[in-house]
Amino acid sequence: MVTRKEITAWVLGQGVGRIDAGLAARAAGQFPGVSQRTMRAALIESGLPMDPLVEGVRQDSLDHLARTLLRLATVYEDGDAAARKEVRAMVITARRHAELAGLRKPKDEEILWIRTWLENPPVFAEWLELRLRVKGGGLHEGTGCGVIER
Repeated sequence: MVTRKEITAWVLGQGVGRIDAGLAARAAGQFPGVSQRTMRAALIESGLPMDPLVEGVRQDSLDHLARTLLRLATVYEDGDAAARKEVRAMVITARRHAELAGLRKPKDEEILWIRTWLENPPVFAEWLELRLRVKGGGLHEGTGCGVIER
């Protein structure tokens, strides 16, 4: 059985500075039978920056959720119909995961963010800024990735 550490070591051994769709596909080919969840966790554990479509929607913290939804909104806005469909499907899956996780632990804020993104991706960044301002935070300026500042 392949471990995440083995996958992470392989990725880091490729000598790349970021994980794009090509590297992610090569990793999946190198380790057939590994679940998407395990593969994604290994890619994240590598610490390398990831293209938005590889990283997907991260829900392990509100900071990661904001950053990944903002990046995916940009991909959505800049993409053609096929790219938009792919991004939207990814965010719908994230919403379903958040709703299921919400049965164990409240995820109301996360679900609100994801549903708002799905309603209108191009205005999500402005909505999030207003939402965080109301909640007592805001988007950190100058990072280019929308990390939340509290």
